[in-house]
Amino acid sequence: MGKFITTTLSPPLYARSKLLCFSLLYLFTTLSLFLYVSLSRNQCIFRYSPFDPIQPKLFSYPSSYGEHKYAIPTHRSSCSSPVFFSDYWTVLKEIQSILSHSSSQENLRYINGKSESFGGNFSTQRRFSYFNHSNIDVEVPCGFFRDFPVSNSDRVEMEKCGLVVASAIFNDHDKIRQPVGLGVKTLETVCFYMFIDDKTLNSLFHHNVILKNNPKDYRVGAWRIIKISKSKNLYLNPAMNGVIPKYLIHRLFPNSKFSIWVDAKIRLMIDPLLLIHSMLVVPEADMAISKHPFFVNTMEEAMATARWKKWGDVDGLRMQMETYCEHGLKPWSSHKLPYPTGNINKIFPKS
Repeated sequence: MGKFITTTLSPPLYARSKLLCFSLLYLFTTLSLFLYVSLSRNQCIFRYSPFDPIQPKLFSYPSSYGEHKYAIPTHRSSCSSPVFFSDYWTVLKEIQSILSHSSSQENLRYINGKSESFGGNFSTQRRFSYFNHSNIDVEVPCGFFRDFPVSNSDRVEMEKCGLVVASAIFNDHDKIRQPVGLGVKTLETVCFYMFIDDKTLNSLFHHNVILKNNPKDYRVGAWRIIKISKSKNLYLNPAMNGVIPKYLIHRLFPNSKFSIWVDAKIRLMIDPLLLIHSMLVVPEADMAISKHPFFVNTMEEAMATARWKKWGDVDGLRMQMETYCEHGLKPWSSHKLPYPTGNINKIFPKS
């Protein structure tokens, strides 16, 4: 029997050198892409649009600042139902169009005067009479009935704002948290204002978050810092002073079409333009309030506030709840006390 010998033809040397070159090129390209993505600030190489819609980190804090002021995490689900956001560029153009076509004739006329509180001492029945307001010539009782000590330069800038995100830290109770996920054009459209008192400002000086030799126009990342001067018109309790810009934000920013309030213990994780568009513009809503992570009604929150001694005047809390009942207001139908006790963001349109 004869033997069969099988031979295979190997590629010529020049062909093998080409394969080697392609292999090395592929290897180096892959390594280069891997290193670029690993070291990239946004961890992304392929962008959705010609302009990267996400801004880089806005501010870096010294390691000593806010080490004991982090929000208590919750193990509950952060969202019971998903929120769908439209494309950033579409939202940006639509919001800018709304702001540019906003008529000054929509502004309400407010009652001015002096009172024991910033909101005025009006009966519930009188306030209810203004709910179906249609005549712009009629003045409505909607604060300010005491002077809120904001500098004239800050007040001028605040009146220019058409869409505001506001927060407050009084008595150095919390830390400034920078918003994340902002689009590249958001800071040109949205104003970020943080109200603070002297104690909070001194803490920022101490940790070199703000330098003392800086001009009075303080900024920390996205936030413009508004220092509230000491005044006999303010409350003795700093927590009550933090509530003033929260509930009278429409008076502090009279030309703002939309406003978002963010409690200082919360970080804004979504671009405010997307929030406004999805929560107010699309559903044509007047107000959006987030769900409290623990309590479903005001009575539960009042009990927890007294139990945890977050508010020293327990008798005042009891009187407030009794006043609700006397005026026909149902505490179990509300989600928020007029005290800084809850973990709630508010998005308000212009009043």
